[in-house]
Amino acid sequence: MKPWERPPQRRRYLGAAAAAFGLVATLLAAGPAAATPDPGDAPHKERVTKSQQSEARAAIENGDIPGVDQIVHSDNVSHLTNIPKQDLKGVNSDLAFQGRYAFAGNYDGFVIYDIGRPKSPKIVSQVLCPGSQNDVSVSGDLLFLSTDSSRSDNSCNSTTQPATEKSSWEGMKVFDISDKRNPKYVAAVETSCGSHTHTLVPERKDVYIYVSSYSPSATFPDCQPPHDGISVIKVPRSAPEKAAVIDFPVLFPDGGNPGGPTNPGVSQTTGCHDLTTFPKLKLAAGACMGDGILLDIADPAKPRVIDQVEDNVNFAFWHSATFNERGTKVVFTDELGGGGAATCNAEVGPDRGADGIYDIVGKGDKRKLVFRSYFKIPRHQADTENCVAHNGSLIPAKGRDIMVQAWYQGGVSIWDFTDSDKPKEIGYFERGPLSSDTLITGGSWSAYYYNGYIYSNDINKGFDVLKIHDRRTDSAESVRLSELNTQTQPDYR
Repeated sequence: MKPWERPPQRRRYLGAAAAAFGLVATLLAAGPAAATPDPGDAPHKERVTKSQQSEARAAIENGDIPGVDQIVHSDNVSHLTNIPKQDLKGVNSDLAFQGRYAFAGNYDGFVIYDIGRPKSPKIVSQVLCPGSQNDVSVSGDLLFLSTDSSRSDNSCNSTTQPATEKSSWEGMKVFDISDKRNPKYVAAVETSCGSHTHTLVPERKDVYIYVSSYSPSATFPDCQPPHDGISVIKVPRSAPEKAAVIDFPVLFPDGGNPGGPTNPGVSQTTGCHDLTTFPKLKLAAGACMGDGILLDIADPAKPRVIDQVEDNVNFAFWHSATFNERGTKVVFTDELGGGGAATCNAEVGPDRGADGIYDIVGKGDKRKLVFRSYFKIPRHQADTENCVAHNGSLIPAKGRDIMVQAWYQGGVSIWDFTDSDKPKEIGYFERGPLSSDTLITGGSWSAYYYNGYIYSNDINKGFDVLKIHDRRTDSAESVRLSELNTQTQPDYR
């Protein structure tokens, strides 16, 4: 039996309401004992100074920020429901959508929700399969899961172990989700430096996966410079068990941004954090630590860079990318502090830990990324709240460029960048700090718009459903998609 043929640990539930009252679960899979979650998957906690504690308490008392766990939002946003985490206690991560289902990544596995009635979603199944970050995407009957932590093997029963061990495994896992109540693990593909995130280029017969990974520290031998490209995996839809790496294109033949000390405060480019493809336009945008790139993907098996930009003044870590609807702009995010720091405050300012808006000018191989402005949420957060630009998606409003975006404990922001030079927030949702004494990593990891609603995967609090009521986004209500992976940009038109 191949390691990935060992059944994952699956639990099926009658629904969210029953779960809230101590639902008795039905175990669907027999097999080895359940895998032990990584001890490092618990949210990070860090004591702050007494001065910062006093400032946080004063800000709460003065009404400058919400109280601990208090929910606040703009008048044009409604909070419809929340489903707390159930069996999977790890960090909640990315989201994907298909039909009436949402797929929520978690460092311990993934959860499938039935969102046919967005005001009352139900848990369909939970799959225990530990391995950070468990970045998730779907295409047809297949679900893809990223593993970027050193595991003892590629099964869902693996344990964490040092990356220096010869048996260590990191890479991509593939599941058959034709039966949403009973996902089946069908393939595993090991990739160089693991898979921190991944991005799909779906075609009729095959799915191409661009695997992004980078060097977090010297403890990962496969990640050391020159780790200057991405792994390209080809998955035959009719035989996903034959999934395999077909190439490792070099994106930075010049080595990319050297980072500090040449560029103090900037990450050295030793790979990419995330890519977003726009298959209709045969384009992709990459956020690659110290660099932002624009790629031609006319041949999905051989992506090639056509422009490369750096921002050595305000961008510390190029994290993710989002095209506008027409593919004439790219929003890049800067994850200053790695997502675990308090950067939404006056001390850091409005241009760091922010979004960078770039126009795409020119044609063909002469297309260039031209910087226009920064956007950052205008609401200061406490020094006990991790807050920085993170994962978001377009709201497909006609004639406008509007995005919804997660900012960790900064909450969920809805903002308009139709005028590239003058972006502005038009709505928001957030909770108060998890603590006024300790910085506990939490908040919204991903916030995406799908078929009329906003869905957020909160690291600690679980799955939130929001609704925006605004004339500027009303036209998006008529847009219906059968599938959405936000890192594979749909043609909303």
